Amino acid sequence: QVQLVESGGGLVQAGGSLRLSCAASGRTFSSYGMGWFRQPPGKEREFVAAFTWSDASTYYADSVKGRFTISSDNAKNTVYLQMDSLNAEDTAVYYCAARTGFRTNSVNSYKYWGQGTQVTVSA
Repeated sequence: QVQLVESGGGLVQAGGSLRLSCAASGRTFSSYGMGWFRQPPGKEREFVAAFTWSDASTYYADSVKGRFTISSDNAKNTVYLQMDSLNAEDTAVYYCAARTGFRTNSVNSYKYWGQGTQVTVSA
């Protein structure tokens, strides 16, 4: 089992920044990597960014590329999502997840999920 706890969400003005954190515990070595997803109001959950443990590679959705950065602190078992130049379309509940499957950007590849943290961007 892997336990994930997100933090760092909140209300921010358009153009601002937030940093989300995801603290992992349990059998984290059983995952290939970590990912961030988001679910805007009334929409399906969508991929945001992913990090692979073995080679520290990163992968981003086109909608956040150049604005968001995923990183990890292995000593703290924590993954971060730095979000810059936020806009209203980034408003969503953000989830971190541990990947146990092969497709980096697929919800179905992630077995363990956090409870989510709300990010609201005001215009």
